Amino acid sequence: MNKKVLVQDLGLKDYKETWDYQEELFKQTVDLKIKNRRGQANEPTPNHFLFVEHPHVYTLGKSGDFANLLINEEELAAKNAKFYKINRGGDITYHGPGQIVGYPILDLDNFFTDIHKYLRFLEEMVILTLAEYGLKAERSEGETGVWLDVGTPFARKICAMGVRASRWVTMHGFALNVNADLGYFDLMIPCGIKDKAVTSLNVELGKQEVDLEEVKGKLQKHFEVLFEAELIKQKTEV
Repeated sequence: MNKKVLVQDLGLKDYKETWDYQEELFKQTVDLKIKNRRGQANEPTPNHFLFVEHPHVYTLGKSGDFANLLINEEELAAKNAKFYKINRGGDITYHGPGQIVGYPILDLDNFFTDIHKYLRFLEEMVILTLAEYGLKAERSEGETGVWLDVGTPFARKICAMGVRASRWVTMHGFALNVNADLGYFDLMIPCGIKDKAVTSLNVELGKQEVDLEEVKGKLQKHFEVLFEAELIKQKTEV
């Protein structure tokens, strides 16, 4: 079991380019797993954790409803935003500058083969990180992601999640609003859930801006503990 996780920070990168890179790493891991099981190889499977910020983009999961995007192609172009239908679970999600997007590409055979536990651990990583900023974040029953003031009229989502797994290899992940432009969320029905607000860490703290690198550091610290992993920073060459 290989618990080493290679971490790359891709900076600000186009969604489609990042998706293609995810698919490449995902395929390499799945192909190696197949070779190992056929006796054609005997190598530990790698684990990756990509951090990235995307230019404005809306993505729709496999079970999503296109009607949850509230603007047309011309309006998207005017907002300098793109749209993609993708192969993760979940409905519609927005990504943009000021948001920390994390894509763990893990072979869960190296950790535990339980996709629900995997999602709960990702949520817990975010909950513990937000607690360091004095925020009481929670799960909301029946809904993925991380929320504030659950069960009240003021419930609001601060982190969205959507993953894909095949042969226990994961891709896609989470999007934590840190300094996000919340106006872009008004152009969709977030995750297909009406009447639920969206928020960002800087808004909750009453700050113009929160240090993204500091937040990434805290996320990685909690990831290491929860997954009993060893994170290894890797130079970005993509």
